[in-house]
Amino acid sequence: MKKLLTLASLLVLASLVLSACGGGASSASDLLGAIKERGYILVSTDPNYAPQSFLSTEARATDTKCPTDALTAVEMDGFDADVAKEIGKRLGVETCFATPDWDMVTAGSWANKWDISVGSMTIKPPRPDTFFFTTPYYAPSGVVGVPADSTLTSVDELAGQSVCVATATTYFDWISGALDLNPEDIYVQSPADIKVVELPTDQECPQAIDAGREDFVAYVTSKTVVDANIAAGMAVKQLGGPLFLEKNAVAFDKASSLDSTSAVETIDNIIKEMHGDGTLSGFSMKWFGTDLTQGLVK
Repeated sequence: MKKLLTLASLLVLASLVLSACGGGASSASDLLGAIKERGYILVSTDPNYAPQSFLSTEARATDTKCPTDALTAVEMDGFDADVAKEIGKRLGVETCFATPDWDMVTAGSWANKWDISVGSMTIKPPRPDTFFFTTPYYAPSGVVGVPADSTLTSVDELAGQSVCVATATTYFDWISGALDLNPEDIYVQSPADIKVVELPTDQECPQAIDAGREDFVAYVTSKTVVDANIAAGMAVKQLGGPLFLEKNAVAFDKASSLDSTSAVETIDNIIKEMHGDGTLSGFSMKWFGTDLTQGLVK
């Protein structure tokens, strides 16, 4: 026979739900104050975007303030993950990770479910209408990857072909001819009439090729991803040179119910410090084998 929940039990359950959505009740009226008060920052990032971010083989930390539905710092690895962990360290709080779908992150209106995005979000219109951004923390290039046995010899040959790309990305915008960046950061225009094969995340395109899927001839993603695919032994290669430069930054939801002003300023200063003291360069060399962090601080 099921027992009725007592009022106390209901209050405990409500508390857990609030905690899982970004920290629960707080006396702070601003985002930075709330983060400091609870002792952790909840960062959204992609668990399948190696080498930027991916699940580690480590077990969940036991001594943690992270919500039960969030990942602890040891459970996430990669460049973006290291940047997020360092932000938490310099704030004096624990870093925890949420892993919502990318299209949910880029849509904004997060309802305070996580605090910031450290997920290689490119600063480009119309995103500044929805987000506050820090100084960029790195800037990789978009490229085309193809199966290793592909007979394609140039990006122009993608015209009229089916190409895989992740949802709500700069790569999708490039294929669609809608990429709005500074003209000097776009090196190659998209060929006409490309048929888009859309998957939720970038790594799913090369993973589909590796699994034998044949309904697209190429994929567009970061050069860091294609390089990682090749290093992992996937049967893929890069087609042509860089397509565009994407300046990626930490993002804050403008629709947050908490004032983000001090959090944006503080974390922007942290990013600048990490540029100045070589921390970001070190992370970039560790994960990419090259420094993609130069020339971004004005």
